[in-house]
Amino acid sequence: MPVEPPAKAPAPELRPWRAPRVLTAAGPLAALSADDLAGYGVLAVPVAPGATPGDGGAGDAPPAVLPRPGAADAAVRYDLDLAAECAAERVSGRAGTAVRLPVRAPAGWPRALHVLGAGESTPADLRRAGAALARAAGPREDVVTTLADGTGPAGTRAVVEGFLLASWTPPAAGHRTRGDEPAGEPAGESTGGTTRGDGARRLLLVGDVAAADVEAGLAAAAATVLARDLAATPSNLKDPAWTAQRAREVAAAGRLRVDVRDAARLEREGFGGLVAVGGASASPPVLVEVTHVPRGRGARSAPHVVLVGKGITFDTGGLSLKPRESMVSMKTDMSGAAAVLAAVAGAARRDLPVRVTGLLPLAENALGASSYRPGDVVTHYGGRTTEVANTDAEGRLVLADALAYADARLAPDLVVDVATLTGAATQGLGKRHGALFTGDEELAAGLLAAGEASGERLWRMPLVEEYAELVESHVADARQVAGVPGAGAGAIVAALFLRPFAGGRRWAHLDIAGPARADGPEHEVPRGATGFGARLLLTWLEQLAGR
Repeated sequence: MPVEPPAKAPAPELRPWRAPRVLTAAGPLAALSADDLAGYGVLAVPVAPGATPGDGGAGDAPPAVLPRPGAADAAVRYDLDLAAECAAERVSGRAGTAVRLPVRAPAGWPRALHVLGAGESTPADLRRAGAALARAAGPREDVVTTLADGTGPAGTRAVVEGFLLASWTPPAAGHRTRGDEPAGEPAGESTGGTTRGDGARRLLLVGDVAAADVEAGLAAAAATVLARDLAATPSNLKDPAWTAQRAREVAAAGRLRVDVRDAARLEREGFGGLVAVGGASASPPVLVEVTHVPRGRGARSAPHVVLVGKGITFDTGGLSLKPRESMVSMKTDMSGAAAVLAAVAGAARRDLPVRVTGLLPLAENALGASSYRPGDVVTHYGGRTTEVANTDAEGRLVLADALAYADARLAPDLVVDVATLTGAATQGLGKRHGALFTGDEELAAGLLAAGEASGERLWRMPLVEEYAELVESHVADARQVAGVPGAGAGAIVAALFLRPFAGGRRWAHLDIAGPARADGPEHEVPRGATGFGARLLLTWLEQLAGR
């Protein structure tokens, strides 16, 4: 009599994070009444570094600070000498710092007064200041701030992004047994720490702040949050089918077109790389195609951008098994796909006049009797072949299929692929920059500018033509990894391997293996999945659209 296999334990339900509500109040801080401020526990005003000599170190007088919008009004309302209090608390005005001043609140006003270091009030400084405010205020306090007053579109957007992204927490399991989340940071400057809680609080931006600029910040932050949520979800829940279902839900909410190819269809249509990589998993591979089609006049003439994101929902390395330590973070190996889905959703939310198609090749690189092997030859979509040498270099195989499909079937004007692809990129650039590869000067300039504007920076790397011979094969069109032991340049070699699959179209490759994951919190970046790439791609699409 056959024995039934044990029932699989159900995956825990995840409690989603609830984003703060962002409100605006025109006019100066002094014009607000106690009714306007009811329920708000924190008031935060910006200051900038002053010109006093000295670096604030031992033996020097603390540097003076310069008040920025709202600071003087707060000083009058709280009846304090702002310069003296800031000197006593050694406030520097450095971007990304927050200090709570020891004050007694007037009736009806927030009980806590913080001064925020705004630095030079660049978007990068303001994003850090918004993040510092979120962490210093704690996870539950409603917050009033003049930080965005008069900073313009880029500054307002940065403040909103910083506050929301530093407030984010990963999706939490419903059976989580730990107690209440910790309170906010104690008084004193802080640039680190974590914020826990539901995040269902209010942020009131006071002053000259445009609603359109707030919405731009909300859309950018929402894109990053979606990418983080997907990448942070445990892989016992997040298999290819689950991820495809989330894509369907995102598409339905954003009125996007969506098509999901299952394993049988992938095999029938010749997606050999994706089929090979996902062949050993109990969770079959899928390819998600999601498209934002602009509406209205000029929609037909809009440029068509294809974004391709690596979607390995967990990576064991296959037969080329990873060490245990290297597997711990592999639930984030689909960060490229998460960023692409988030960018397409963001384009729809912003109603950008650009046609954007996202391709998410999703697979679990598992270990089993049907694992693909070193020495196998894989036939990709369109017929190009690859000699496999390392089953832990699986990302380029699934990207190759999607790139070839984009070239053959979608006729894009621009193609950008995004992937946590190589450790070599991390060794070269660390965890604050993504590696950019392209032979197109205009495309490179646009992506680099978008990286600076969004705070998700890229560094352009060379496509060294002499290295192309490293992926030559005697049995296939190309070898998956370098055929010369110790050749190095792993990130460059991977980009050169991918380039032919784009078919000569305008193409760029972003290797985000470093910045997609963080070892600890820093400003708006959390520990773990960072969502890197979502804001970058959305900003680039906005620039293409002339926004």
